[in-house]
Amino acid sequence: MSAFRGSSPAMRPGRARHAVAGGEGTDGRTARAYARRYAAPGAGGSRTQIVLGHHVRMPLFEFEGVAPSVSPQAWIAPTATLVGDVRVEAHASVWYGAVLRADFGPIIVRQGANVQDGSVLHGGADPVTEVGPGATIGHLCVVHSARIGEQALVGNGATVLDGAMIGARALVAAGCTVPPGMSVPDGMLAAGVPARLVGEVTGSALRWVQTNPETYRELARRHAAGVIQVRRT
Repeated sequence: MSAFRGSSPAMRPGRARHAVAGGEGTDGRTARAYARRYAAPGAGGSRTQIVLGHHVRMPLFEFEGVAPSVSPQAWIAPTATLVGDVRVEAHASVWYGAVLRADFGPIIVRQGANVQDGSVLHGGADPVTEVGPGATIGHLCVVHSARIGEQALVGNGATVLDGAMIGARALVAAGCTVPPGMSVPDGMLAAGVPARLVGEVTGSALRWVQTNPETYRELARRHAAGVIQVRRT
């Protein structure tokens, strides 16, 4: 159910809807006015999250009649760009400067996943580019026609190429290049250029994989509620 009350003329029925605090066409006061309470998954109480309809100026672009579909409980940074058949599920986040261009095939960002600043996702229909539930795409990554498993983590600056499969809770090291068709099994660490399997994810790396999804869900809530565009006078 949308929490947007009293649709403005800028809203077009049937288009993806989402909330961005402090983005183009809003200010912090307006955004906070639309805040509502919702029950966070697994939490005993409720949290505040911005939930309102997409403003027409937000960075969502229809391509050949297909528009991005974004859960009202996801957060998209105001400088991210989503084009075409992009699907973002609840409690996921797409961060500043990220580009998700779904013109050859869908891009799916599953529940609670995060795509961090400056990353680029693109690809075709076979396989579909998919970021699994709770998975992390770090800063400045490229994911092209690949599947990222549940709670897997792709480290900063890594590249995952066509047909690659990253298993659940696996870790792709920073700067790594996963070549086309490579499979990284569940819970394994891949590193190097080209990538090779170097062992199980253990120790501090395992704690990072386990804790990063909730860290970014909480951070997205903070940005949704607290980011305000600075307007020069």
